[in-house]
Amino acid sequence: MSRSLPELGIGMVGFGFIGKVHAHGFRNLDLFYDPPPCRARLVGVCTSRDETADVAAEKGGFEFGTSRFEDLLDRDDIDVIDVATPNDLHREQVIAALEAGKHVYCDKPLTNDLEDARAIVRVARAHPGQLHGMAFHCRFIPATMRARQLIQEGFIGEVYHFRAAYLHAGYADPTRPMSWRLAPGGGCLADLGSHVIDLMRYLLGDYETVRGTLQTWITERPSADDPSKMLPVEVDDYACLQARMSAGALGFIEASRFATGTQDDMSFEIYGRKGALRWSMMDPNFLEAYDAEVPGGELGGMQGFTRIATVQKYPEPSALPSPKLPVGWMRFHMHSIFDFLTAVTRGEPGTATLFDGARSEAVMEAVRRSADEGTWTEVQEV
Repeated sequence: MSRSLPELGIGMVGFGFIGKVHAHGFRNLDLFYDPPPCRARLVGVCTSRDETADVAAEKGGFEFGTSRFEDLLDRDDIDVIDVATPNDLHREQVIAALEAGKHVYCDKPLTNDLEDARAIVRVARAHPGQLHGMAFHCRFIPATMRARQLIQEGFIGEVYHFRAAYLHAGYADPTRPMSWRLAPGGGCLADLGSHVIDLMRYLLGDYETVRGTLQTWITERPSADDPSKMLPVEVDDYACLQARMSAGALGFIEASRFATGTQDDMSFEIYGRKGALRWSMMDPNFLEAYDAEVPGGELGGMQGFTRIATVQKYPEPSALPSPKLPVGWMRFHMHSIFDFLTAVTRGEPGTATLFDGARSEAVMEAVRRSADEGTWTEVQEV
């Protein structure tokens, strides 16, 4: 790797599942891109206890571990703070990092509510020298990148309506114990809905109004510390919304953690005047496109959906794996991190920023209000 590459020191707060995913991305950047935008140096990791911090440092390849977030902020050799903690900690940690002069990469959702998101936006706007990114990895799948390209080129023309969903099945077991993902701010709308809401905004533009429904089927769960003690569940197991987009399209979005038999099943169908697009995470290597201007003729002619082999065809400087090989979930996160670090080294906003996280939070806030009031609700500005 070229010695002329800039170096960016990474400090990570939180080292659960998503922290490990992000660490994998930072550690392997120079293998997957030739050249990478920078050399990412894993300097420090912060967890809630010293003993877990030491383990995180060893497993993640960080130079040191700590239980004090300030130890990351005080280091001059840490340029980027990766916020990989539970949702309710994001506001305080993102703001502290920005005010300490650090660039920020934050896992989704940005915050628990719109008020917290707006607080982050105010600080981010007051510190324009600090670049920031959101881990909206679904923007960085070759198939979704190609879908956006086709839409912007006018392939499907005016969009009439769409359907999208993000379905899991992992919470249907009533014996699954309470966790932060079942605490306030951690429901299905925030966990899965934030991703699919952002992806459809990325593809089709801003939301204007929504009408939402939230449902909780299991209203109490055993404590993780004491299985004999039951704790109330105050968040949704399922969320759905009708949406009217600013450009006029109508849509329906579902998010469920009770979709029996599913895995990591995100999908969308978009129908326009000139064509249509559809895609599924369970078949991620192919985007399906329908061109309504292809003549039909006897026995159907050549009309029908075309499977576009997007596989792993990331643009240069992507170097590994081969573009013809099947794509995978970890690769989406890798390209999200590449996009963010490229933005930091260039000194310009990347594809997904904290402002995008705040706009998704505004949609989710409108869904919650609509579910309470039973009416169409306007999506507020951030």
